Amino acid sequence: MSEDCVFCKINRGEIPSEVIFRNESCFVIRDIAPKAPVHLLIIPSGHFTYLTGMTPEFAPIAVDMLDAARCVAEQEGVTDAGYRLVINQGGNAGQEVPHLHMHLLGGKKLGGMG
Repeated sequence: MSEDCVFCKINRGEIPSEVIFRNESCFVIRDIAPKAPVHLLIIPSGHFTYLTGMTPEFAPIAVDMLDAARCVAEQEGVTDAGYRLVINQGGNAGQEVPHLHMHLLGGKKLGGMG
């Protein structure tokens, strides 16, 4: 974990946040500036910044993140209508927090990606 990372602080309980799901490798919170009616962040418990340089040991964490996405999509009732999963990497992609995380967006018809 990183001492000054906002997501690590949330994971440690230093910053209050409603954790709506947790498994062995990650936790899920609501985005504080939602871009859709359902906008969740799936965050690895361990501090990772970028996918670049990830080793094969990260594979089980990635599987847990996808499983968490499936579970919270069901919880939030967006499975049947559809939802989007997004991982932003770096400033040009819009990554604002330098801790790997995945966005789950749903609850309305989402526009195109381009």
